[in-house]
Amino acid sequence: MEFINYLTEHLDKTLIAAIVIALILSFIPKIEVPIEKITKFFMIISVIALISLTLLVSYDVITRKLFHGGSIALQELEWHLYDIVFLFPIAYTLSKDKHVRVDIFYDKFPFKVKKIINLITILFFVIPLATLIVVEAVPFVQMSYTQHESSGDPGGLCCRWIIKSVMIWAFLVVYFQSIAELRKIYYQLKHHKGK
Repeated sequence: MEFINYLTEHLDKTLIAAIVIALILSFIPKIEVPIEKITKFFMIISVIALISLTLLVSYDVITRKLFHGGSIALQELEWHLYDIVFLFPIAYTLSKDKHVRVDIFYDKFPFKVKKIINLITILFFVIPLATLIVVEAVPFVQMSYTQHESSGDPGGLCCRWIIKSVMIWAFLVVYFQSIAELRKIYYQLKHHKGK
């Protein structure tokens, strides 16, 4: 915990170190291969969570409308599954270059300009944001764990730290996927012929 406190207190140095480490790791040959596998694994978890969420919501609606039943724990589980469905695919979206951007300008740029924009965006926005979220989320999750935080509602779920830790896992994967993207951009710029 002292290490995390140090990182939080010296956030500027932490962000610079995260960028430098990502740059260094991006020069390791074939580093993108294991990272892409990890990203796909988290995407599979997200797909399973989405299917589970769909079934759970259907069950919840049927039990409430037809049998006047329902469960607070099931409703909270729906929120938790939605968190997984929303957070885990972020890295996968980055790996497939399907993230949101202002395409009206970007599409008209030459190949090298697009890659340089991607490089700058990853280095100065994605990596610092992922690092910031992870560093700030660790104490948040640890506090939830030490306090045995649970739902305030009767019959709600316990162990809130589990779902809060999803944020850490999601953005760790985003950080590592950013390293893979830097490697891909370097390779594409090196081997691109033409404009």
